[in-house]
Amino acid sequence: MLEVLDKNQDYDLFIQRIKKRTNIDLHSYKEDQMKRRLNALKSRKGFRTFDDFFKAMMQDEMIYKEFLDHMTINVTEFFRNPSRWDVLEKKIIPELLKDKKRIKCWSAACSTGEEPYSLAMLLSSFLDWKDIRILATDINQKVIEQAKSGVFNTGTLKNLSHQNREKFFTDQGSQHVISDEVKKTVHFKRQNLLSDPFEQGFDLIICRNVLIYFTDEAKDHLFHKFSRSLNKGGYLFVGGSEQIFQPQRYQLKEADTFFYKKM
Repeated sequence: MLEVLDKNQDYDLFIQRIKKRTNIDLHSYKEDQMKRRLNALKSRKGFRTFDDFFKAMMQDEMIYKEFLDHMTINVTEFFRNPSRWDVLEKKIIPELLKDKKRIKCWSAACSTGEEPYSLAMLLSSFLDWKDIRILATDINQKVIEQAKSGVFNTGTLKNLSHQNREKFFTDQGSQHVISDEVKKTVHFKRQNLLSDPFEQGFDLIICRNVLIYFTDEAKDHLFHKFSRSLNKGGYLFVGGSEQIFQPQRYQLKEADTFFYKKM
């Protein structure tokens, strides 16, 4: 029993130190999932305790970067869940552009860039390239740099039509390079969703398949922040396992499956 308590204290102290040094609050993530992932990484790196693991991270940037990679799930693809992107193309975007020449968009927790680039390609059917500007943010600088490169593996392109692959990508063997006109529309920035301030005045915020890793309290906090960042009539687009059960709490109403409109 004492050994279990010691292990819990070791992990709790690790969380406190991470919060103090990086402003990343691991208490906001579902404990069982996060603890299991970090225990696996700690053991694989050969550390007996989280105390040893933390000290190593503070001395070795590569270990710290591996920690960030491990606490975030970076599995994505272009136009993930295509039927939802169809709703965005046929219903949401046309409504937003009824009274505007351009819209302010944000891809939150953008991972390696497939999501904001998908949005840019979609918007190019409605707007000139010069009128498309998308903010894309993630907590992990490594995946941001990967996103900026615009180089993707074949598997991430499986939902793209042949026409769009020809139009927006140059093939280099098993890798595919996205066009400069698409790349130039997206501004990438590192951001901690839980602790950093949000820009205001967005017409569309996309945050998909990351909220499922947060506690209910953290999700409540984020939904309030997203709502405050949306213009009236703007939309929040969430992932397939992230339905908002009381959207009115956040001045939102369900507009379609996984789309919420700011009232």
